[in-house]
Amino acid sequence: MLFTRQRLEAIEQQTLAPYALKSGESKGREYPESEPEYRTAFQRDRDRILHTTAFRRLEYKTQVFVNYEGDYYRTRLTHTLEVAQIGRSLARAFGAHEDLVEAICLAHDLGHPPFGHSGETILNKLMAAHGGFDHNKQSLRIVTKLESRYPHWPGLNLTHEVREGIVKHESEYDVSDSTSAGFDPDLRASLEAQIANIADELAYNAHDLDDGLRSGLLVTEQLEPLQLWQMVKETIGWDGRNFSEQIRHQMIRRLLGLEVDDVITATGKNLEKLDLPSSDALQRLPYNVVIHTETINTLNRELKNLLYSEMYRHHRVARMAVKAERFITGLFETYTKEPAQLPPSVQKAADKRGLHRAVTDYIAGMTDRFALEEWQRLFDPFIRP
Repeated sequence: MLFTRQRLEAIEQQTLAPYALKSGESKGREYPESEPEYRTAFQRDRDRILHTTAFRRLEYKTQVFVNYEGDYYRTRLTHTLEVAQIGRSLARAFGAHEDLVEAICLAHDLGHPPFGHSGETILNKLMAAHGGFDHNKQSLRIVTKLESRYPHWPGLNLTHEVREGIVKHESEYDVSDSTSAGFDPDLRASLEAQIANIADELAYNAHDLDDGLRSGLLVTEQLEPLQLWQMVKETIGWDGRNFSEQIRHQMIRRLLGLEVDDVITATGKNLEKLDLPSSDALQRLPYNVVIHTETINTLNRELKNLLYSEMYRHHRVARMAVKAERFITGLFETYTKEPAQLPPSVQKAADKRGLHRAVTDYIAGMTDRFALEEWQRLFDPFIRP
């Protein structure tokens, strides 16, 4: 038996929750095109994102550690894949659309520039007089304008639902702006987009903690005051002595399991109580339905505060942030002062988008490694241009 798109869409109708989005009911694409015979619209979107240049570049973009600091730390790519895995697990538990969740998760960090959040902060400052810079908006620009793969339209021509999920990506540090992107600001993110948002938060808390311990920026003694750390220690039966690599793996794995179970418990109660008849009804609620319990929210706040004060503000991380500002500022200023140094394709883009936006698009697309090499080509007299 062949599972055609029509059969897959029928299975969605039969098996997904009433408040889940269905690919057969998509609001469609900006540019009409026929759908494939053996993939749903959301499966096609996921595949298109996977094959982009922007997705491949995530391999050499910073999460916390610049890639040359070691092969074992998270990059934007490994972070993205871990977010997608957590997202699919949550979607399965709620009867949401797994492929749509995965597509949103895979696209959510496409717009990040080199050198992590430091890079974003610097570009936003440099572009203050020219519309600013925000990685959410840049992710949307990539999938709607910058990726050039099709002869009849710019971007990837993704479905409305995936684009809306990218636009309405929110976290403690990311605020969505759906009005300027042309999406209804009165509608909250879909269930699938809310899942992607909380999966992102789960992943970076647990995995930044893991990388912090692996690197030595954090030591277990600093974590002892955290109630969440004590809970996880108790569940694996660790007495706090002889902290090994295997213990670290167990601790992080159990932390993630605890966090995921908490989201399923709290969100499940929400969904059961609300008994929502459709995705539209869910999006018209004045609050998100995908949540943690208040207890875990409080414990997560303690963890985030510790990560910020002891890891993100660690002198090694701070030094790299200052270096990143110097690198990106140097590239931006020399490109805008003398555009002839830019590749011909970027010079051509500047004629259409404006010089500053084209330069920003070019820098934001760089990997850490390419940005460092470009800085050397421009400023080191002993390096050939």
